[in-house]
Amino acid sequence: MNILIGNQKGGCGKSTIALLLANYLTMVKHQKVTLIDMDYQQSIAQKFEKAKVLENKPPYDVVAAQLAHYPVLQSAIMQSPEELVMIDLPGKLDDDGLLPIFGSADLLICPFSYDEFSFDSTVLFAIVLRKINPDIPIIFIPNRVKANVRYETMQEVNKQLSKLGAMSAMIPDRIDFQRVTTFMTPLPVIPIIIPVFDQVYAAISERIALSAKA
Repeated sequence: MNILIGNQKGGCGKSTIALLLANYLTMVKHQKVTLIDMDYQQSIAQKFEKAKVLENKPPYDVVAAQLAHYPVLQSAIMQSPEELVMIDLPGKLDDDGLLPIFGSADLLICPFSYDEFSFDSTVLFAIVLRKINPDIPIIFIPNRVKANVRYETMQEVNKQLSKLGAMSAMIPDRIDFQRVTTFMTPLPVIPIIIPVFDQVYAAISERIALSAKA
């Protein structure tokens, strides 16, 4: 199964969400996961290599890759349909290398923040993806939510995004998230992320069940 974590707006916390979700899927749900880091900064791959030196056997593999590598990676992904493959996408839409990734995806996790620029970018990203892959489920995650966000703004953004996909619970802006690694999720953030990722896991399970019937 191919899970994308993406948004063309930078700073929405894609890589942190990818790490948290990979930790949740392996450590809580005991799923086999491979995380492909296609973000330009490749911060996940760097954390992974650093952690391997200091820790024991990693709970999942992290592969540093570029968009151009996907056609080769895709053949390997298709050989292991039971494995959950997560792809942390670069924050862009203007690259034809995204087309095969969008077309073969089974689920999109789309973090965003409650500001005008993030909202516009998020909507455009979701619409483009849906044009390429009309049936893909999308889960929008309000991320790095600050305490001063107006309630009216939240309501309107949630209303508009709900037309394109499902909304998860909010994840607040907390310093603890900076301590997430490929081996560990800080204890104080676990109660915050569990409701979000339980919803994501339900969507994953539903897609797997549908694929089994096909």
